[in-house]
Amino acid sequence: MAAAKAAGKTAAKGAPPTEAEGAEGAEAQPARSRKKKLILLALPVLLLGGGAGVWFSGLLGGAPAPAEQAAEAGAAREAAENRQPVFIAMPDITANLNAPGRRGPFIRLRSQIEVAGAQDAAALQAAMPRLVDLFTTYLREVRPEELRGSAGTHRLREELIARANVAAAPARVTDVLFTEILVQ
Repeated sequence: MAAAKAAGKTAAKGAPPTEAEGAEGAEAQPARSRKKKLILLALPVLLLGGGAGVWFSGLLGGAPAPAEQAAEAGAAREAAENRQPVFIAMPDITANLNAPGRRGPFIRLRSQIEVAGAQDAAALQAAMPRLVDLFTTYLREVRPEELRGSAGTHRLREELIARANVAAAPARVTDVLFTEILVQ
């Protein structure tokens, strides 16, 4: 025991460790580092597992109970069955296109708007003057070359849907169907 105290004093004073002390220190060091590594690796796994368990148990408002899911699915299915698409005819729109020259080209557009249900159709009918104004204003800024080809027609449809959704909010416009597009 006295030898161990003496060895500890020499090691504390900065003297090089003896072989016995070096062997004990070398064995203790890797064992400690292994334990630390094991703890550092296991801790995140345990925390994630515990958090997932709490989340899915519903304590934090995670996954709803199966009865709630079934009720929500039934309500969504019922709402989808009751909401048949409704088509509303737009008045004919004639507008000059944005082109240089004294006598520029014009467009005549005849279309129908598809909405999700009767409530949306009523909201769209109420907003019809605003909708015609937005469509006409947009068409006056379009250049004739932007309307060429199927890609031009597709871009026109997307722009008109976006404007219709703005005009008829909170109603939702699902599509704009072209009956006639005439560019002269």
